[in-house]
Amino acid sequence: MHIGILALQGAFLEHGQMLDKIGISHHEIRSVADFLKPLDGLIIPGGESTTIGKLLSDLQLMNPIREKIQNGLPVLGTCAGLILLAKQTLTNGYPSIGTLDVVVKRNAYGRQLGSFFTKAEIAGIGSFPMVFIRAPYIESVGESVQVLATVDDHIVMVKSLRQTGVAFHPELTEDDSIHRLFLNDCIEYEKSRS
Repeated sequence: MHIGILALQGAFLEHGQMLDKIGISHHEIRSVADFLKPLDGLIIPGGESTTIGKLLSDLQLMNPIREKIQNGLPVLGTCAGLILLAKQTLTNGYPSIGTLDVVVKRNAYGRQLGSFFTKAEIAGIGSFPMVFIRAPYIESVGESVQVLATVDDHIVMVKSLRQTGVAFHPELTEDDSIHRLFLNDCIEYEKSRS
């Protein structure tokens, strides 16, 4: 199994370290050529969603990524990655991949000072340490989207087919449960292509 990590901006190194800990091979994606290498899954990290979205467009990565996800490529989007996957944000006008049927509120918890840590239950995982940094939350979900976690009545983690959207930063904790959940989808995808 091999995972691609979008490495245009944000917390891509930490996702790589998490995959190293689990023992999963991966490479960083900075160009179309990087994306065209064999992949069993894609991680879109946290960072600045407007910057990442602009770079995806400028580097002509937006459409290839969208098409692969629509064709079943598993994806884990954290924080900004969730915003980029969302079909709609409450502040429109930003380029996005738009494959995950959710409406997201950007910077929902405020600026950097609104960052916080909490523990909450995730369906199928249990209690998980959640690091929120200028985090979004999900306002609403489509019929195909399963809500996996909420914090203070706000949706913070969802799954739809092979897309997992997370409002917080699991890569900034020692807990690899969310990455392992994502890797289950990658294993299924790998088997479906062999």
